[in-house]
Amino acid sequence: MTYLASITGGGAADTAAETTLRITEIFYSLQGEARTVGLPTVFVRLTGCPLRCVYCDTAYAFSGGEQRGLSDVLAEVARFAPRFVTVTGGEPLAQKSCLPLLAALCDAGYEVSLETSGALPVAEVDARVVKVLDLKTPASAEAHRNDYANIQYLTPRDQIKFVICDRADYEWARFKLDEYDLARRVSDVLFSPSHGQLHGRDLAEWILADKLPVRLQLQLHKLLWNDEPGH
Repeated sequence: MTYLASITGGGAADTAAETTLRITEIFYSLQGEARTVGLPTVFVRLTGCPLRCVYCDTAYAFSGGEQRGLSDVLAEVARFAPRFVTVTGGEPLAQKSCLPLLAALCDAGYEVSLETSGALPVAEVDARVVKVLDLKTPASAEAHRNDYANIQYLTPRDQIKFVICDRADYEWARFKLDEYDLARRVSDVLFSPSHGQLHGRDLAEWILADKLPVRLQLQLHKLLWNDEPGH
């Protein structure tokens, strides 16, 4: 029985932890990052995060939010009739109910991606989900939280992101690229300049000079809406 069936009359008795989530916002916008950048997408932003990256742009999702049932979340997502759905945070995997949410979204026929810090295990994430795993660089102040065991669970459909704050971050990310042979392991390795800290042109020139097999990523939503929540 699918997760979707179990919450819509399939007869399975779920616990409250499996069927409720704390949600900061659900909204429809253009994907600002990753491989589907520019495509209309529904975002489900879960509340809570155990990390405190210095450049975090979603601190409003650290706390608060609204407790909502899984069926209610699915109904709101369906209202937009999307093709793509992204589950994000905060750190979505900090809530155990994120796993059944991901599975239920896949059951509903959406192309689902998960934006995760890489600090929490991804082994149990539904295989149909595209994982966008963020390896934290030294300048984030959270590099010690990286769980490198997660790399073994990445597939050729998944992506790895590095947010680069300075040249030292770039050299660190370049080392990790080689150490774990990331370009061969996932579909895309994304190098993103930290907004307001590193100019995208500088990062582009470093990538070109070193002929790295990575994709430069600029955050489209920030260019269009300047960090306004709901976009």
